[in-house]
Amino acid sequence: MAKRLPSPPPVLAGLSYVRPLGSGGFADVFLYEQDMPRREVAVKVLPRDVRDGELLRMFNAEADVLARLSAHPSIVTVYQAGISADGRPYIVMEYCPTSLARRYRLERMPVAEVLRTGVKLASAIESAHRAGLVHRDIKPSNILITSYGAPVLADFGISSSLTHTADDEVTAMSVPWSAPEVIDERSGGSVASEVWSLGATVYSLLAGRSPFERSERGQNAREQLRRRILRAAYTPTGRPDVPASLEALLARAMSRDPGARFASAGAFADALGAVQLELGLAPTPLEVAADLRVPPAWAERAAASGERGWEPTGASIGAQVDFADATLRGPARSHVEGRGARRRAAPPAALARTRDDELGDAPAVVPARRLWLWSAVGVTAVAIALAAGLAIGGVI
Repeated sequence: MAKRLPSPPPVLAGLSYVRPLGSGGFADVFLYEQDMPRREVAVKVLPRDVRDGELLRMFNAEADVLARLSAHPSIVTVYQAGISADGRPYIVMEYCPTSLARRYRLERMPVAEVLRTGVKLASAIESAHRAGLVHRDIKPSNILITSYGAPVLADFGISSSLTHTADDEVTAMSVPWSAPEVIDERSGGSVASEVWSLGATVYSLLAGRSPFERSERGQNAREQLRRRILRAAYTPTGRPDVPASLEALLARAMSRDPGARFASAGAFADALGAVQLELGLAPTPLEVAADLRVPPAWAERAAASGERGWEPTGASIGAQVDFADATLRGPARSHVEGRGARRRAAPPAALARTRDDELGDAPAVVPARRLWLWSAVGVTAVAIALAAGLAIGGVI
């Protein structure tokens, strides 16, 4: 995707713009200060061209998925979502001061910290899977660090339902951390491919590079990485403080054969916990909500392995999220005119039409809002008249 200039920060009611945080191919992220309650928040905003149905679809899906999963301690929290006055969808999220996007390349992360981060990340993915969802973009840059130093998973923009068919189109991928079956488009995302991405991410945090990246210049183009991943020949991290058991664990997670990998993100987390015990570290607990429904394939696997506590007790979140929804949703923030001495002229009809187009369904929404306003004015006028009549009657 060609690089683009970041869009200007929108004016949002109750939020004061502070500074930009980052810009990607699909959206811009800004730091705001919320007025009530007082706190810093990250606001993710689509570019001005919101007529792109695919961008809207991805944005809506991310908002809906986060709203259902962000209570998890290892998933970034979402506070609200809506449409700005200039017609751009936005999501207000927890502000995380840092991420692992660059840190793992600049310093050697301790093995103990990587193991702890891996279990927490696997807990988040396991929870998503039990809710019927796949993230499809697990990588170091999507691991944010909260103000309390805890890692949380972010960016569910290309997430999908576990019940999608093999004919589903693969919309996007991050090649260095994608499984072979995703690279050659045999799969649009599955539990097995997510286990691969988990292994590739933990490997990256340990090695300071993605698993199939080479140190030589000019050897890491997209197509070169793609060919190496399809061969899937595991190369050890090269760190003397990484135990052989952890190398074997990562090699299994990134097996070319999906069936040879760990059966679930939870099983991957358990294996990381065993390495923690081997190193004399306290095992990080697996955090999974007990009331999430397990998709049918999960239920069969759980029954076959004799696991308990997997009974479905509610509707699958994956079934609740409409991943095809590409409409502008949510109330638009109204524009309030300043009270000046002179009354401003009405905007030209062409300008009014442009704003209606930018707001998408504004022609259907604006008249209702005006009707409400007129009704409020009418009720107020009647109330004043009645009050005046009563006052006069009392005097007479």
